[in-house]
Amino acid sequence: MIRDQETLNGLLGTIARFVRERLIPNEDIVAETDEIPADIVADMKSMGLFGLTIPERFGGLELTMEEEALVVFELCRASPAFRSLIGTTVGIGSQGILFDGTPEQQQKYLPRLATGELAASFALTEPEAGSDAASLRTTAIREGDHYVVNGTKRFITNAPQAGIFTLMARTDPADKGAQGVSAFIVDADSPGIGFGKRDRKMGQKGAHTCDVIFDNVRVPAGNLIGKEGQGFKTAMKVLEKGRIHIAAVCVGVAERMLDMALGYAMERRQFGQPIAGFQLVQAMLADSKAEIYAARCMVLDAARRRDDGLPVSTEASCAKMFASEMCGRVADRAVQIFGGAGYMSEYGIERFYRDVRLFRIYEGTTQIQQTVIARNMVRAMGGR
Repeated sequence: MIRDQETLNGLLGTIARFVRERLIPNEDIVAETDEIPADIVADMKSMGLFGLTIPERFGGLELTMEEEALVVFELCRASPAFRSLIGTTVGIGSQGILFDGTPEQQQKYLPRLATGELAASFALTEPEAGSDAASLRTTAIREGDHYVVNGTKRFITNAPQAGIFTLMARTDPADKGAQGVSAFIVDADSPGIGFGKRDRKMGQKGAHTCDVIFDNVRVPAGNLIGKEGQGFKTAMKVLEKGRIHIAAVCVGVAERMLDMALGYAMERRQFGQPIAGFQLVQAMLADSKAEIYAARCMVLDAARRRDDGLPVSTEASCAKMFASEMCGRVADRAVQIFGGAGYMSEYGIERFYRDVRLFRIYEGTTQIQQTVIARNMVRAMGGR
């Protein structure tokens, strides 16, 4: 945990320099090769970026939610693929173990996650279960001191590199709702685990996803996270925190895109002057600046509320919904400011335009956030 402002400023300055000197110059290489260079991965490990949220006693930095958001603002001024490399380990892949895991599970896995020795993935989504996460079909049936897992998970981020999966599976086939779902830690090298081909995605080259197939995979009973039937609650706690994190990602990327758009508008001349001098271009720049500022304030407010121990289900969904939609609008305006050049790959803004489209989908779609917000409002009114 960062205990003073000077130390936090030092960390943020180090990350900003790393982004400027190492990540941004390698964005084109990542886009072309669909791989993050090994030396950059090693640098991210040595900086402790895989352990941002893991407690100090397990070798992590133990950042608060606000500190995590500030780090993400800086880190995501580069291609979001770099953040994705650490994202599932920092967030949804490890937090279930931290929130609800046993001391033995935490001691076994968290130190190795903090150093980047292990990468963690979150295996919830299935071919027939996405937004309706409670309808998942993957089963984990108890047989003696093991559970036998069968099913397929889809679009699993970092699955090709994962050392462990935080898996959501149905332990009570008779219960078709959320109460039948449990959470497990599954080692990626367990016999019976297979992987589909890497998904060919619209954007975010360098961030890999694929199907994960569980065929009679035997998972020790000691790898159950919490109790049977508590998996959905664990998943929702993990996703609630993750939504603040993704909202921070959206702010960082939007700030980068606005910088690119402003720089181009200052250089590009039409009718004898920089296009930044035209009011309609200025309106797009100003709208983007105002929306980024609003999203940044929302993220920090939600983060501080969570750090204070307050309920943040509504605030996390508000921040994720607004920030991801904002990011898409900023991307669209940026391409428009670039004009024809914005449609050309060599200028880079079209890559960001494709990359950020995902933000409105994962960690809960915009429509799921609307549902959560409205449901919480109705519940609050009913309790008065």
